[in-house]
Amino acid sequence: MQQTKIGKYRWVIATLLLFSTTINYMDRQVISYVKDYFCTPVAKGGFGWTDNQYSYVTSFFTAFYAGVTIFAGFIIDKIGTKLGLALSLIIWSVFGMLNAFAGSSVVVHTIIRSLFGIGEAGNFPASIKTIAEWFPKRERALATGVFNSGSNIGAMISALFVPWCLIYWGEAVGWKMAYIITGAVGFLWLIFWFTLYNPPAKSKFVSKEEFDYIHEDELAVHAAPSEDVAVKEKISWWKLFRYPQTWAFFMGKFLTDGIWWFLLFWLPDYLKKQFGMDVHQIIWPIFIVYTISIFGSTFGGNLPRIMINRGMPVNKARMNAMFIIALFPLFLLLTQYFGNKAIFGNYASVLAIAVICIGAAAHQAWSANLFTTVSDMFPKKAVGSVIGIGGMAGGIGGVIIQRLSGILNTHYHSNPQFAYLIMFTICALAYIIAWGFIKVLTAKAPEIEV
Repeated sequence: MQQTKIGKYRWVIATLLLFSTTINYMDRQVISYVKDYFCTPVAKGGFGWTDNQYSYVTSFFTAFYAGVTIFAGFIIDKIGTKLGLALSLIIWSVFGMLNAFAGSSVVVHTIIRSLFGIGEAGNFPASIKTIAEWFPKRERALATGVFNSGSNIGAMISALFVPWCLIYWGEAVGWKMAYIITGAVGFLWLIFWFTLYNPPAKSKFVSKEEFDYIHEDELAVHAAPSEDVAVKEKISWWKLFRYPQTWAFFMGKFLTDGIWWFLLFWLPDYLKKQFGMDVHQIIWPIFIVYTISIFGSTFGGNLPRIMINRGMPVNKARMNAMFIIALFPLFLLLTQYFGNKAIFGNYASVLAIAVICIGAAAHQAWSANLFTTVSDMFPKKAVGSVIGIGGMAGGIGGVIIQRLSGILNTHYHSNPQFAYLIMFTICALAYIIAWGFIKVLTAKAPEIEV
């Protein structure tokens, strides 16, 4: 009854962010499926790239994504979410399409992919800031889980669409069409964004009851000055870095974001090398991994809300939920054991994929809560900047993971199973270590004043 009375337009906004994130991840995922063609010897019609060269392309993308995220968060805090997210999407869509014209040059691909990363960097700072402006604290993790599930949906769409492009048009043309079509989809989303989005204080679709509910955490019920208008006072990054809460988010992102980058860019390669799958055979295993991840994102976002509704303080509920979630990636330690065909025969690939599903779902549950810790701890006007700082940290971790995977796969070219054993071990331990850092850094942290 309460939900009906206060209205639900805030969930329309969450849905818009869901589709934005879907497009964001659909576009960035294309390269993982065309890797096999890029790394095919020139004599056989490919580009002749090595695993190490491929990792340079993904690493530079990740580095630019990370470096720009901190500035994107700052800019979005200044110009507002409506314009900030739209501008971000336009940039990544344009350069995503231009990737189709890069030819076989590693250098050209690296440059265009880096510029593509500049655009993609704005999606999460803008989305998290939007959630902070449109949802009370009790619903933010769930709303974040909803829009963050777009990362899985985008990956799922790519898992079906990009291999289809390669099959339908042939690899020499299909990889270009995949870039062009996925890049063009973003412009359709812009129509809905400009039609349906305004901050709560300006939206004609928000009732007074829903507006009051959105701002229930504030002492006075009125529009926060950060709601899609320029912030007049400057928020110093160096001042933010003086707070242990900033470092808690920094370490959480640094240690765990790279795990998701690894799954995005290397999972198709793992399935091909570990089990000998071809472009047709990898479609459904990857689709299943990202489908299961959606449940992780939504369940993880809902878990602390259940605890909060039972009377637990917000911060304690968030940390308890994140500890539970951090235990599940430990199953990844078993990936290569279950993936051993000498022991499990034809069931090896099924068991290995099942374990990866658990790890991927846990990451999304973790991510939904980690993002929400920012809006829990910081005032709205600082959310975009802190998310940008965390994005930079996650990108640095992502670059390290990308390069490590490329180096290991090149060094152990004749034994890729061992390379992936090392990588999955890192993935398994990252979350519980990150939780430990967050717990220590926020245990006796002072109140934020910016």
